[in-house]
Amino acid sequence: MTTLAPRKRSARSGGPSVGRPGAVWAVPATIFFALFALVPLIFVGVLSFTSWSGLADPVFVGFDNWVKLIADPILTKSFGLTGLFVILGLITQTPLSILLGVWAAGHQKNRAVLSAIYFVPLLLSSAAISILWRALLDPNFGIPGQLPWLFGDGNLFGKQASAIAVLTFVSMWQFTPFHTLIYQGAARAIPPVLYQAAQIDGAGTVRQFFSVTLPQLRNSIITSGILMVVGGLTTFDTVLILTNGGPGTDTTITAFYMYQKAFRAFDFGQASAIAVVLVVIATAISLLVVRLSGYDKMQSAQEGI
Repeated sequence: MTTLAPRKRSARSGGPSVGRPGAVWAVPATIFFALFALVPLIFVGVLSFTSWSGLADPVFVGFDNWVKLIADPILTKSFGLTGLFVILGLITQTPLSILLGVWAAGHQKNRAVLSAIYFVPLLLSSAAISILWRALLDPNFGIPGQLPWLFGDGNLFGKQASAIAVLTFVSMWQFTPFHTLIYQGAARAIPPVLYQAAQIDGAGTVRQFFSVTLPQLRNSIITSGILMVVGGLTTFDTVLILTNGGPGTDTTITAFYMYQKAFRAFDFGQASAIAVVLVVIATAISLLVVRLSGYDKMQSAQEGI
């Protein structure tokens, strides 16, 4: 009597499916990404080689816009300011987001109510938040004008250092809750058995945080960091409303300078070149962070298990 080897049950026969979903599931997202990301990016790339005021037909000028960018001192300064803004965002938002996220993942009394109040900035637009803080920090009628012993003349927007500090603080106030949500979800996914083992080994709360919690949040830290970098590179409305790039050009970051070139100087060709540079920088930084952190290798190893 011949014994037939059992066949693997397939999805068609009602058995559990094995492996990744089919490529057809990615079609809607791919179409959406192509229409609203790739096509506009290609259009902007072509436009960067033209001279266009927004009214007449674009005129092909070759690499003239790119040559102008290299010799533009304001653009060079804007890159430095953008890098500073990104770094300040990382060093202020990351530690605070991690601490708040880990705390919000616990079971403290009134935790849910306090978390809901803290996440209110997520419900507001960047423009509304910027208008709010512009009114609160007004040198004549705002808080600084009422506390000269702390803020001096009260004009926080009149000096580069204080203006950058205001931009950093407002961005931290607005976006820290978003990154807190990322860390909250990641902290809740940490297996409790790790903390139980640490307690058996005599580790206290602080030791558990650095030896258990932080290593388990590694992937979330990488993801949050990339989002912060990209967000810092593309920040625009906060600068427009709070400082308008001033005093002078002391807070003119690259995204705001691109806006000035496009909608104030009506030089859409050069503005498109700046946009392409921003895309290249953001993509390069994201890939570099993923590469240096070993995130891609870790993901491949997990998929191979």
